[in-house]
Amino acid sequence: MRLFTGIALPDEIEANLERLIEDLRPTARVRWSPVRNLHLTTKFIGEWPGDRLEEMKRALAGVPSPGPFDIQVRGFGWFPNPHNPRVLWVGVHAPDALRDLARRTDEAAAKLGVVPEKKPYSPHLTLARIGDPAPLLELKRTIAGMPSDEFGSFRVDAWHLYLSQPGPSGSVYTRLSDYPLNAK
Repeated sequence: MRLFTGIALPDEIEANLERLIEDLRPTARVRWSPVRNLHLTTKFIGEWPGDRLEEMKRALAGVPSPGPFDIQVRGFGWFPNPHNPRVLWVGVHAPDALRDLARRTDEAAAKLGVVPEKKPYSPHLTLARIGDPAPLLELKRTIAGMPSDEFGSFRVDAWHLYLSQPGPSGSVYTRLSDYPLNAK
């Protein structure tokens, strides 16, 4: 089974991002993310044996909570860069509590043998993946001309363990466990 941990988006943010994707879709032939799949990944675990799922759940339940925190969803960016992009993303702005949660989750999974992250944590929401070099001038112009690049904010009071399963129209994500962010 393929696992990751993440934070779910509230309906209002999903609706804002769905409108954004619908506005941008005609400007470029790229693989747009299904809105139902948008989430904020805190740790990609990868392949994990099904018979060890409860062990992973217990390890994640032991991750110290940073307490609830607020996130703002705003701004655009490109990975690895705007000149040769492979991913279009929307920014996630949060206090250090988000990075602490990602680091602690990484540490808990590493104790079970999951490879720790090598790159610094970079919170974002992937809007589109760019396969073969695609003409992106119209997409970039549309983004530059938008009246606002703010898509909302929300309070994070829990994070989740997800199962990712390939499907005919993209991956299907299923929530396996919920981990509340209790106040300190």
